[in-house]
Amino acid sequence: MSDPNPNANLPGDERWARDTLTKLAFAAVTEQRRARRWGIFFKFLFFAYLVGLLALAWPDDLGSATAAAKKHTALVRVDGLISSSSEASAKNVIEALRKAFKDEKTVGLVVEINSPGGSPVQAGEIYDELQKLRQQHPKIPVYAVASDVCASGGYYIAAAAQQIYVNKASIVGSIGVRMDSFGFTDAIAKLGVERRAYTAGSNKDFLDPFKPENPAEVQHLQGMLDAIHQQFIAAVKQGRGERLKDNPEVFSGLMWTGEQSVGLGLADALGSTRSVAEEVIGEKTIVDYTKHTRWVDRLLDGAEARLGAALWQGLGLEGTAQWR
Repeated sequence: MSDPNPNANLPGDERWARDTLTKLAFAAVTEQRRARRWGIFFKFLFFAYLVGLLALAWPDDLGSATAAAKKHTALVRVDGLISSSSEASAKNVIEALRKAFKDEKTVGLVVEINSPGGSPVQAGEIYDELQKLRQQHPKIPVYAVASDVCASGGYYIAAAAQQIYVNKASIVGSIGVRMDSFGFTDAIAKLGVERRAYTAGSNKDFLDPFKPENPAEVQHLQGMLDAIHQQFIAAVKQGRGERLKDNPEVFSGLMWTGEQSVGLGLADALGSTRSVAEEVIGEKTIVDYTKHTRWVDRLLDGAEARLGAALWQGLGLEGTAQWR
């Protein structure tokens, strides 16, 4: 039977030396293992860092560029609120539209819309760009397809297409303009709050919610909203032409189902993106050119939007007109 401690029978000094060397050897092995584990950890951390950088730099249109090697129907989605800080911003949508038209393999374009509306400026820029691109590329037909909602600013964009297709249950229309505000005059009076506002310019406190409503200011605001509404109506009439039925309710701000919208001339027929690609354009291969904003871009855009909102509030313009 072997001795569990082979150094036990050695003289004292020699036994101490060997025990010390053994402990040092085990400590060195332990330290090497610890260093190896930390090395693996830092290598993994560096790899994760590289993957993160690659994700940030990954091009949005890489998949589209690969799929666009043959003739196809181009697809651009307008999804959600139309605003400068959303994915459905004029910047993103216009960039996607230009790429789709520029591709020589594009035989037709579908603009799929699922939006309740939003900024008149953003929707107007998309409308104007789509009209311009149609003139520059007359051989590429453009069709709008309404998904769940194609209302207000969303419908404004759809009106730039040659034809509009809807689902029978889609919500379509809402051709109008609104601006929301509130009044706190009675509330601050009951609370005993004294309102103090110092301005330079007789109308700088225009529509201040803490002062009584001024009829002259309301009239001025209504004139602005009416002017924007007329811009909307003119765009729809230009896009739809004689297909629109002579019905005053069309431009009242009301909404209809997709099936009703066909009867009113707001849409041409029932259909989906797939059916339009296959049956109308004649090319069932669909390539999505929609620009998706990366999270880091959304973070930066969100910070910019908050800064802009703070600036507008400082200028006394807390509310903006909305097509919704």
